[in-house]
Amino acid sequence: MFWYVLKLLILLPLIGGLAWASLKFAKRMEGRFMGGNGAPKSVRIIETQMLSPTLRLAVLEFHGREILVSAGKNGLVRLAEAPARVPVEAEEVQ
Repeated sequence: MFWYVLKLLILLPLIGGLAWASLKFAKRMEGRFMGGNGAPKSVRIIETQMLSPTLRLAVLEFHGREILVSAGKNGLVRLAEAPARVPVEAEEVQ
């Protein structure tokens, strides 16, 4: 019984630490594998907000337009569209 508890106390934090490290690594590497060849992207994700475990709102920039979409189990649904906002640095220069 003692060996079982000792193994449990050693292996359980080790497995938890490996799971945490793999999630951190995946989040860090997420941007590197999305672009691939370095070509300019036509779609850019501006902001995302999770509403529930299965529903997320996202603001996408596409050809000078900002599009609000809902992403869920059923796919993407366009909710609204507006002209792209001017970046803050560009406003200060003018």
